[in-house]
Amino acid sequence: MSGKSPQLDSSRPDSRPVPSAPAIALSEIDLSLGRGAARVHVLRGISLAVGQGEAVGLVGPSGSGKSTLLMVMAGLERPDGGRIAVEGTDLGDLDEDALARFRGRRIGIVFQAFHLVPTMTALENVALPLELADKPDAHARARAELEAVGLGHRLNHYPAQLSGGEQQRVAIARAIAPDPAILVADEPTGNLDEATGRQIVDLLFALKRDRGATLVLVTHDPGLARLCDRTIRLRSGRIDVPVAA
Repeated sequence: MSGKSPQLDSSRPDSRPVPSAPAIALSEIDLSLGRGAARVHVLRGISLAVGQGEAVGLVGPSGSGKSTLLMVMAGLERPDGGRIAVEGTDLGDLDEDALARFRGRRIGIVFQAFHLVPTMTALENVALPLELADKPDAHARARAELEAVGLGHRLNHYPAQLSGGEQQRVAIARAIAPDPAILVADEPTGNLDEATGRQIVDLLFALKRDRGATLVLVTHDPGLARLCDRTIRLRSGRIDVPVAA
């Protein structure tokens, strides 16, 4: 959990601490994907709260719903039922445009497959979300973020000219460039060799620590899961057994 001190409510005579709202709060989330006979009930009544500044690992067998749950948390999938609030904002109250704006400001997303624009340089890829948000200093901020992840010397290289680890660093720089309060990562080391994967893990947790962000990640790596403050295990679309990391 975050080391922030709880605020006091001066309107209450005992002035007891008022706990801050969770970074992410899910209540009875249900989601099915597909159509007709191929429709699959992916998430089944998921309720979960992630604290401000907490690092949470989502683990479980393939097909258990981990990545789908992460996408719901990030506002990339809308549930069929239940409620999701991010930093106190009910995502169900937002239309698609408002949701995209909220996500762009408050949530950074790192994918296993990087999802870089192949025709853009590293600098242009990182500047893209800043330009979409009409930030006047987009390229200067993008440069600073690439330097922060150790790629100040690769600004003008295209994704095809970068190694897998470098591409993931660009993706991380792009995710953190808008300074989001929440960072979500879906198997961020899944396409990397062991040594490069360790470097990416170290980078993610250093960024979380230095910026005070909330981190939620999906992983099959027990070592990575153990670095989290808490591990949530999913099985068949339900929370199985929450265990301490």
